Amino acid sequence: MCGVPYGEIDVDRLTNSMVIVEDPDTGESTLGVQEKALSALESLLFAKYQMYRNVYWHHAVRSATAMYKRLVEDAVNTRVIDVESLARYTDEGLMHRFESERPTALLAALKERRLYKRAAEWPAADLDVDRVEWIATDRRRVADAENELAEDFALAPGELLLDYPLKTQMLGLDIPVLRRNGNVERLTGEGWIGTINLPSLSDELYRSARWLRVYTAKRTSLDPRRILDALERSP
Repeated sequence: MCGVPYGEIDVDRLTNSMVIVEDPDTGESTLGVQEKALSALESLLFAKYQMYRNVYWHHAVRSATAMYKRLVEDAVNTRVIDVESLARYTDEGLMHRFESERPTALLAALKERRLYKRAAEWPAADLDVDRVEWIATDRRRVADAENELAEDFALAPGELLLDYPLKTQMLGLDIPVLRRNGNVERLTGEGWIGTINLPSLSDELYRSARWLRVYTAKRTSLDPRRILDALERSP
């Protein structure tokens, strides 16, 4: 429904190739695919990659996501709303409540589609993942880091935001495959002769689609090295 041309997948071939097989590791019955479906799996993998790169993790989408997260967190921290009632609201309904009870510059920017601008960014493939993974998972720590960086660069609280998409499995490809010779084997990182190494390729595509980004309320000149050093040193 995004109106993008990505992802021509032979769905019929993929679904018609699904079979119940005996898991080669556990011996239990599980869902697998016939070997003839590997080309359809390749198409599905590339389609997912294109959607992550060009839609789900597009910098404008991630800017709006970072803004909305910070907006909700600030509202919870100032007791404008409690966590238990969040799920009862639509996005627009929640923003309307915030506007009536605690209007902020961040809320106004989001409603008027004045998205924050990229000030710095790094692909996950270039990062020491273990030292920055907290940005994707520890929201309280992220808000503290955002405020500290904003102060360092003479910005107001909430005018600098961090975004690192939560690590997700783009496509699970360690699945059992019913080979043409009748054996059931699991796709692994070693791959098979004459085939694309799908599990390794999935990981590489995922790492190239995922970016750590710093957004600011207005175009600001920041020192990327200084920011990354601060984030990697964060206790």
